[in-house]
Amino acid sequence: MALINTIREKSGWAVGTVAVGMLLFIVGGDLVGGKNRLFNRNETVVGEVAGQKVELADYNNALDQAKNAFVAQQQRQPDDQAMGYLRDQAWNQTIYNLAFQPEFDKLGLKVSDDELVDMVQGDNISPGIKQAFTDQKTGQFDKARLIDYLKNLDKLPPENQMAWHNFEANLPIERLRNKYNALLKNSVYVTTAEAKRFDANQNAKATVKYLFVPYGSISDSAVKVTDSELQAYLDKNKGKYKVEDGRSVEYITVPVVASKEDSAAVKTSMADLATQFASAPVDSLFVGANSEQPYNKAFRSPADLPEELRKQLPLASGKIYGPYAENGTYSLYKVTGTGAGKQAAARASHILIKADGTTPEAKAAAKAKAQDILNKIKGGADFAAMARQFGTDGTKDQGGDLGWFGQGRMVPEFEKAIFGATSTGLLPNVVETSFGYHVIKITAVPTKQTYQVAEVKKTIAPSDATREAAYAKAQELKGQATDLASFRALTTKDKTLVKQEAKNLDRGARSVNNLQNAREMVRWAFGVGPNGSETKVGDISEVYEMGDQYVIAALTDERTKGTATIEGLRPELTALVRNEKKAQQIMDKLGKGGTIESMAAKYGPTAQVGTAPNVVLGQGSIANIGFEPLAVGKAFALKPGQTSAPIQGEQGVVVVQTESVTPAPAPANLKNVQQQLAQQRAQQQDGKIYEAIKAHANVKDNRTKFF
Repeated sequence: MALINTIREKSGWAVGTVAVGMLLFIVGGDLVGGKNRLFNRNETVVGEVAGQKVELADYNNALDQAKNAFVAQQQRQPDDQAMGYLRDQAWNQTIYNLAFQPEFDKLGLKVSDDELVDMVQGDNISPGIKQAFTDQKTGQFDKARLIDYLKNLDKLPPENQMAWHNFEANLPIERLRNKYNALLKNSVYVTTAEAKRFDANQNAKATVKYLFVPYGSISDSAVKVTDSELQAYLDKNKGKYKVEDGRSVEYITVPVVASKEDSAAVKTSMADLATQFASAPVDSLFVGANSEQPYNKAFRSPADLPEELRKQLPLASGKIYGPYAENGTYSLYKVTGTGAGKQAAARASHILIKADGTTPEAKAAAKAKAQDILNKIKGGADFAAMARQFGTDGTKDQGGDLGWFGQGRMVPEFEKAIFGATSTGLLPNVVETSFGYHVIKITAVPTKQTYQVAEVKKTIAPSDATREAAYAKAQELKGQATDLASFRALTTKDKTLVKQEAKNLDRGARSVNNLQNAREMVRWAFGVGPNGSETKVGDISEVYEMGDQYVIAALTDERTKGTATIEGLRPELTALVRNEKKAQQIMDKLGKGGTIESMAAKYGPTAQVGTAPNVVLGQGSIANIGFEPLAVGKAFALKPGQTSAPIQGEQGVVVVQTESVTPAPAPANLKNVQQQLAQQRAQQQDGKIYEAIKAHANVKDNRTKFF
């Protein structure tokens, strides 16, 4: 209350509902609520940050505030995706508060009451307040409206006043964060030597002769890699393979798909509706009561009608069409009116011949080819077959069919030819447009006829019986899978089942591959099984319902925070160690000394020799080879005419010979280069600061126990 009293003394202000909702959003989080199966237990620690335990009650408070802020701002309850985002926001805010405070204390950083007042109504107003009181039309911050809100705090409901107090508690953290980050950002400095080196790396160029032997020149099967070699490589490169907790699972899905009986039931229902629809007194009300999509009273040209109706043009007013099965939906149509539109619609097919260039000769060749195709069609050749053979755009696979389209959708020359036609059939001449030369066939003459169509649509959805049958099958599979071996055997017994794998799931994951809303399965994989039982490798999960499918999973591996294991990285490590062994074989065969040409001849036909101009040190790539920073660096270190020893590279073994080096010209303004580098580093500071402090805080995240 200290701040609020100070502020009142100075201006007598308060804050309103909209502002509080916007401002509290920085906290993040959501309520655990009654779904927490551990809520009534003695386990109340969500995690640990910098040696301080994070109590569930404190975390719930942040989650509660954030959820209320979200509702106030978005005018809706957060869905599962938003909840996940808010939970992470709350956790990150918790980490920040606990991990950074010791750093603030070490530096003696403080925030005075005057500073806090300044953040609310002074010259350095909090960004959250500015956002809340910015006029949506003008984009300008409205300080007068803010002051007006501030003067009426006592008139607001108690919950809004409490929300302000919560927001007030976070203002010092915001200001301390800004001070701390500014302190570190302002320490970023780029020396003149660094700027010169950066400029030289980006602008110096070399012409390099190279010998390249790709690792693929030696068969993988010819190089054996042992586990001891993999472990030795991993021990040598531990710093590259730091990992967080992870779990790997295999899972089988049983989809809930509408059966023939489900489809037949919907069809029967639609047939009954067709009889009622024909005599319905008010079509819009009938659609509203019986369709899954709203009534559309617009008049539509054939270009905008469903394909089933296009097949039956012209349509009769008052007639019922359907029901038709289309993409998992049954559709019923009633023509409720006809009219004449302003723009015509037509249907046509074409064969596009593009020129190979912009020269007159290229255009003449394309036109001659198009004319030859036209002549063959006139002589009896099938238009669709010729389109599939000679067409050069996406319509070739449909025999050149463009479907129905209205005026204004094609280039002018093409439209003039189409909408000038008075009958169906092949146009007598080739038509030139900016795309090339077109052979055109009119398949429906241009018309301005429009139709008003009332539509009744019902999805062919799985019935309760179908869903129950799928669930029963999933439960049966679970009963057969008592361990990992029997789980994997399920797909051998039933070829309709497909087993999928997800490796190294993150503790906070909410989806598994393409499975959405898979949070409960992830929690199970991290040891929170039904009734709180611990999950072990080889355990089989319960049956989870995820949308229109049931899922059962098996835990296949668990990874603890630290350095990755061989098993977790076997494919990657094997490729790297295998390439090391290949490199040694290649270098032994190339030998030392001699010219690039003699080494290539000695090695054999898979050795590639070439010259790469304009090699840039800062880019690290060689044309026709790829990213090879070691070889590029060596090329710039050599004198013209010197040849390197064989180098173990990224793509293979490389030998470079420097032919010439063009130094970078002196920069016109070295200060600009310094400023550019300083800005790049400053932009990266916020993220790097957070990650560094977080790593030092030894964060333990146990939220999986609760949600």
